[in-house]
Amino acid sequence: MTKLDTLLAGLARERSTGALRVGRSGTIFLSEGRVTYMECAQTPSVERLLTARGRMTETALRALRADGGCARLLQEGSITPGELQYAVLGAVLDAAFFLLPMSGTRPKFRPGEEHWLGGQWFFDVAGLVRECARRRAQLAEIWPSAEVDSLPVRPVERLPGHAVTLNRVQWEVLVRADHQATPLEVAKRIGRSGYSVLLAVRRLAAAGLLAPPMPELPKRVRGERARPPHDREAAPLPLGPPTTGDRTDLALLTRLKKALEELS
Repeated sequence: MTKLDTLLAGLARERSTGALRVGRSGTIFLSEGRVTYMECAQTPSVERLLTARGRMTETALRALRADGGCARLLQEGSITPGELQYAVLGAVLDAAFFLLPMSGTRPKFRPGEEHWLGGQWFFDVAGLVRECARRRAQLAEIWPSAEVDSLPVRPVERLPGHAVTLNRVQWEVLVRADHQATPLEVAKRIGRSGYSVLLAVRRLAAAGLLAPPMPELPKRVRGERARPPHDREAAPLPLGPPTTGDRTDLALLTRLKKALEELS
């Protein structure tokens, strides 16, 4: 199975224009071989980032998409070019983080298809790959287990110390956590990029503000008598979540980093 970044590199050499659909997981839009937008089913889209935080209503956004697209959106003046660029950047980097490592699917390319935003911004595939590696390394440095990325966010009932300091995203995550929603589901609710919420959740875990996941009991083998977890002959339970430490490439993508710093 061809890796997605390798397939994109081939489309870039051929200066292809269209949409690369990665099954039901997401879509990558290209213009003359350059990535213009990426969307992933797991992460908030640019539309969600604009509407969930009250910048505009879903009805108004649908009307603008159907009549004029990106040019009409900016002409209306409800969203500034900087805000839109920041939202697009967050959505694309989120989608790249989950789509590029994906395997086991057969992407289909549809020539000529484009996103409603058009070719306003362009992203280098190699740069996206490097940024994804940097993000994975940063997450592992904050909290070494990726388990908290997919489990429901469950805040502890009592503080582990006398006082804690939370940033804005951490506070929003704790307020909207219902013990059932995963970090990416929370991200869609509050209109934040998925990666910013993953960072917040890992920092909350590192600070001891999240309840540990419930351990799974050993699976019973057919014909074997079930044993309690404290039984000496029972299979030992894991002492902690698996850890990772991928530090393959910590170099920042200069252009994306600069854009984030200027627009934050």
